[in-house]
Amino acid sequence: MHTTPSLLAELDALPARWEVQATLAAPVVAVAALLLAVAEGRVGDDNLLVLARASAARQGAMTVVAGSGSGGYRAELAGPVGPVEIQVDWTRSRVAVQSWYAGVHAATACPAGTRVTHRVHRVLPDHPGFAAGIAEIGLRTRMSRDLRQMLDVIADRLGC
Repeated sequence: MHTTPSLLAELDALPARWEVQATLAAPVVAVAALLLAVAEGRVGDDNLLVLARASAARQGAMTVVAGSGSGGYRAELAGPVGPVEIQVDWTRSRVAVQSWYAGVHAATACPAGTRVTHRVHRVLPDHPGFAAGIAEIGLRTRMSRDLRQMLDVIADRLGC
């Protein structure tokens, strides 16, 4: 897998294959600060929240390291699965992740507070983390569950 500073640009050029969204009664600035928090160190609820529920992160086996380019990082995993590419766009309140799938989480203002959207644009079946059929069987349901869990963490932190 290659790391490129234009992951967001690549994904912007592709249509979304799957999309889920939910709203949170909190200001977009506050939600984005938690959603986009990425720094070197162990992945968890306070660092790379979008991957905090991944099995490797729950086991303490996923660590963020600096990557290349502006807003670029990698998450290293213990075991045979390659690194995850991450790019943060603070200006547009978005974070892109590429592992066996490539997707974007975005926070935008809406009348109810903040709308958080997760779009998957690309699936990489040759990636060692890909399991045959996972993209077609229940991915949207899994995305909805993961988004809700992530927003529950943010809501708890913000007291809303």
